[in-house]
Amino acid sequence: MDFEQIRETLKKIGLGHNESKIYLTLLKEGPSMAGKIAKEANIDRSASYDSLKALLKKGLISYSIEANRKKFSAANPERLKNYLKEKEELVDSVLMGLKDMYKSTEEKSQVNMFKGLKGIKTVFDDILNSAKNGENLVIDSSGKFEEKMPYYLPHFIKGLEKNKIKIRHIARRDREKTLHPSKTTNVRYFPKIVGEQTITTNIYADKVALILWTGVPEAVIIKNKAAYEAYKSYFEVLWAGAKK
Repeated sequence: MDFEQIRETLKKIGLGHNESKIYLTLLKEGPSMAGKIAKEANIDRSASYDSLKALLKKGLISYSIEANRKKFSAANPERLKNYLKEKEELVDSVLMGLKDMYKSTEEKSQVNMFKGLKGIKTVFDDILNSAKNGENLVIDSSGKFEEKMPYYLPHFIKGLEKNKIKIRHIARRDREKTLHPSKTTNVRYFPKIVGEQTITTNIYADKVALILWTGVPEAVIIKNKAAYEAYKSYFEVLWAGAKK
């Protein structure tokens, strides 16, 4: 992994743009004065001081005094794991309060929109969390999940099995060899030739999730018991006529 890839990864775990550059510079150059750090990292000197303070606060660097001047050193990279663990513990400390706040507003929100692959991942994560020990009914003639999100599919299948979520899936017969069902999935096929549609329907836990597999995929989750019951009844009609 090259310098830029490492720096981008450090940014993803919470280090600022300049912080990641300074930390990597110190790893590469060893203990250094602030002026040298700013020069080697190609950062404005005043901005480097702010980033050094932030890195000190995170415990990712330290300093010693030599000739009345501070010399900064990078902490062992293993410290990054502790840094992430501390962030996780901070989240855990407020999680219950956040969940209470979310629950109080969730009931008021009936429709939620999502966009892009990260948004679609949120929808599938909601299925895993909401349908535990329950059932998810799927109508899908596109097969786009496997095509668009191959990296996430194994995680989703594992989650279905771990959370004991039963799947009844109606698909096109020509997709039989390309499906990757979980151990909890029962697949049936449309009785007639059905053209490929760009929408996948998931019916679960008093919710209906409609996923539109366009160039930039979009989705909507409808949390409404009446809508859930209507879609479920429609599914049962299709399921009864579908072929094993």
